[in-house]
Amino acid sequence: MTGRRLSPTVWLGALRARFAGGQAAAASVPIRNWVGPTPAQPSRAHGFDQTLVWVVLALLLLGLVMVYSASVALPDNPKFARYSSVHFLSRHALSLAIAFVAALAAVQIPVAVWEKYAPWVFVAALLLLLLVLAPAIGKGVNGARRWIPLGLMNFQPSELAKLGIALYAASYMVRKMDTRENFFHAVTPMAIALGFIGVLLLAEPDMGAFMVIAAIALGILFLGGVNGRMFALAAAVLVAVFVLMIALSPWRAERIFAYLDPWNPLYAQGRAYQLTHSLIAFGRGEIFGQGLGSSVEKLHYLPEAHTDFLLAVIGEELGFVGVFVVVAAFFWLTRRIFHIGRQAVALDRVFAGLLAQGIGIWVGGQAFINMGVNLGVLPTKGLTLPLMSYGGSAILMNLVSLAIVLRIDIENRSLMRGGRS
Repeated sequence: MTGRRLSPTVWLGALRARFAGGQAAAASVPIRNWVGPTPAQPSRAHGFDQTLVWVVLALLLLGLVMVYSASVALPDNPKFARYSSVHFLSRHALSLAIAFVAALAAVQIPVAVWEKYAPWVFVAALLLLLLVLAPAIGKGVNGARRWIPLGLMNFQPSELAKLGIALYAASYMVRKMDTRENFFHAVTPMAIALGFIGVLLLAEPDMGAFMVIAAIALGILFLGGVNGRMFALAAAVLVAVFVLMIALSPWRAERIFAYLDPWNPLYAQGRAYQLTHSLIAFGRGEIFGQGLGSSVEKLHYLPEAHTDFLLAVIGEELGFVGVFVVVAAFFWLTRRIFHIGRQAVALDRVFAGLLAQGIGIWVGGQAFINMGVNLGVLPTKGLTLPLMSYGGSAILMNLVSLAIVLRIDIENRSLMRGGRS
């Protein structure tokens, strides 16, 4: 050693080799060059992913505008006659404010703390799912008992269960790394937990939430390294269970038939009513839409469009261009979350990596299902569009989960700069 100082570029290369296990591994780690191309163009090392934050904020703001547009005419309906034209807008804005405060608190919590208390978050979610079924506690709407009244908002425990299963599955895979090749030892406890939560959700009923939770759990098991062939068998068994539930439930089977032939007179005014009017909304929107606020389908043709069918209103008012922007934003967001997860795994932070990717499955998977339902690609399910649809507890848990992803990214960047997580 000559004692001269290393250049920033050389120093960064040494860090890559140190934390990714050599030069070859370091080259595969998707990290940015914080130093910048030349000393004449310095680049400030930001502590978090600003693009991710801006994309989330853009989706939230667009959702706020579209919730107002989709709900402004609802007071003309006798069912909502006692509400003002800004009722849902003000409630949604309040939910966003509460969610922002919760997200700011969540991003301050180290990932190690989330890992420590992951099983307890899952247990809390199970207890709340039990409580929501109690007649004196749970609130029923349209034949479904899914909410617990909390004054400022109605909390939906199934939203907490999505975060709970992501935390628990990631923690479980870290603790059971040595049993990954032994499928039954690795999967049986998770299968029992998933079965228990499935029974509670189907009692509400909320099959849509159960599908998302099952996807999160199976996705984390697969990413955690569970034997591929046996994983495929488990996925096939789960699909068979869903098919059996549909076959044994006449109203679920009727919903499938309505999805397959929505314009049939038997279904167009019944089970397929929302779907047919959603398709009409997209058709009216064409390329550039009818203009913000100019939707006709939201005028009591498309029931409660501010929740499950918000994308249809976007399609009618903002056209193909608006829908494409929303789809592209969710695609980028999901891809970025997975990128952060892979980065954490490359830094030997397996729990953080699996948790981030589980949240990516949640956000991307639920957005995909909601968009598919709106476009008639998938059967109708009661799932909202993440970050955009009206719903306090969904917005709350979406932002808390993304705050955890942001925390994982912050700790990744700290490690890559030679600090601590």
